[in-house]
Amino acid sequence: MAVATSLTVTTPKKLSSLSSLSSPTLHSLFFSKALSFSPSSSSFLSLRKTLLLSPSHHTRTRRRSFTLSASANPHNYDFDLFTIGAGSGGVRASRFAANYGASVAICELPFSTISSDVTGGVGGTCVLRGCVPKKLLVYSSKYSHEFEESNGFGWKYESEPKHDWSTLIANKNAELQRLTGIYKNILKNSNVQLIEGRGKIVDPHTVDVDGKLYTARHILVSVGGRPFIPDIPGSEHAIDSDAALDLPSKPEKIAIVGGGYIALEFAGIFNGLKSDVHVFIRQKKVLRGFDEEIRDFVGEQMALRGIEFHTEESPQAVVKSADGSLSLKTNKGTVEGFSHIMFATGRKPNTKNIGLESVGVKIDKKGAIEVNEYSQSSVPSIWAVGDVTDRINLTPVALMEGVALAKTLFLNEPTKPEYSYVPSAVFSQPPIGQVGLTEEQAVEQYGDVDIFTSNFRPLKATLSGLPDRTFMKLIVCAKTNKVLGLHMCGEDSPEITQGFAVAIKAGLTKADFDATVGIHPTAAEEFVTMRTPTRKIRKTNPSEGRSESEVKAVAGT
Repeated sequence: MAVATSLTVTTPKKLSSLSSLSSPTLHSLFFSKALSFSPSSSSFLSLRKTLLLSPSHHTRTRRRSFTLSASANPHNYDFDLFTIGAGSGGVRASRFAANYGASVAICELPFSTISSDVTGGVGGTCVLRGCVPKKLLVYSSKYSHEFEESNGFGWKYESEPKHDWSTLIANKNAELQRLTGIYKNILKNSNVQLIEGRGKIVDPHTVDVDGKLYTARHILVSVGGRPFIPDIPGSEHAIDSDAALDLPSKPEKIAIVGGGYIALEFAGIFNGLKSDVHVFIRQKKVLRGFDEEIRDFVGEQMALRGIEFHTEESPQAVVKSADGSLSLKTNKGTVEGFSHIMFATGRKPNTKNIGLESVGVKIDKKGAIEVNEYSQSSVPSIWAVGDVTDRINLTPVALMEGVALAKTLFLNEPTKPEYSYVPSAVFSQPPIGQVGLTEEQAVEQYGDVDIFTSNFRPLKATLSGLPDRTFMKLIVCAKTNKVLGLHMCGEDSPEITQGFAVAIKAGLTKADFDATVGIHPTAAEEFVTMRTPTRKIRKTNPSEGRSESEVKAVAGT
């Protein structure tokens, strides 16, 4: 049964003389608008908003009074919004909602570098056990390659540089403590009440935090995801990405199971820190879903740096020997002598045991919360953003979703997150940047495309003597000349891609790229100097759009 709920939003500023306003002006200031939220479930909320807008733009950011009721009787709640999970999306939604005038509380588990059912920390996965600490370890690991490069530029070392793992981890953890403190201050300065503890939904408007009940007009779930280790014999001896960022000692020889971005990033980290690294993947190539040429190129480059790839191998068991060493058994045999075995086999939404099913929130087969295009769940008062919804699992996307939700609920601006042309990066070594469609996606969607590629030895490698190369690719619609996709693997790829993502998002054409003057000498200039297509792909029928006589003329009949 569909649930109808009304949301009445009024500004405190009073219009002194409505009678003096013309009818069209009244219509623009005082109106009712029905919003229909209709994902797969018929029980999604149909919101009816009655908005009384002041002619002053500034009143939009002042505190508003909200009246929301699922029945004829209004309710008094402790908060307008209660957020479960203080990660990137939850913090962003909460502080923006507070800035828009809502009363907001957010709950989060106590800080720890490794997440569990009882530990977490303000900042969430990205800040504490994802993007930030991983990038710090990437920086650390890159120095070994730079030491090698420096020899060709005249640098000599009396002894081999040595790395101290304990110093790296101690400094990394100190930085995480600093960052979680910053996030707490952000919430405090935004007048968001932070409550430490585990939140569990009791009913559509009530959250239990370690035995204390809080009521809210809206509940936001932003609890993110957790690493997933497959249930195979001996899996208790393996580690996940959380543990890999906080090991007491550096691995001497490590098996990394998985071919996604997390696996490649950690492979680069440990390889750079001089561990013996083996990567086991079920498929023939790494990075399923990425552009095929990027997949080939990054695998080749990482292998040249000493990483050993075991392709088409599925893990079957982990065996621990009497001496403490580990062996990985796969469908092709057993590899022995590992100090660590890490599973980077994906992440799952962290939706267990927080009361979702008991109140009727629909969960998909992967454990993600099903939401509509406004991030609303099947229970009208419960919303979700970030990895827990398994849409695009990237921190900047969670931030976008959080802002959109705050605008929808508390700024009278129903806002849908916009997912087209979202750029992303893999901080492998060499790193990858991409935005837009892969070649395979472009051919499927547009048919006729022109492919521009460049595979070259970067200037730095001419003196370093190392086999480093860079690969760059543009995918262009043959009919409109619009650039559909941009891909790069090589030094500084993420930084370069971020800049070009603006152009791709804006819908620029290949002609616009060609008309842009490059910066020399840089790798980035290659994107504006590729003039000749590497190949042209034509999938549409050549006779499409032609008259019968034109078709016969072309055929010579």
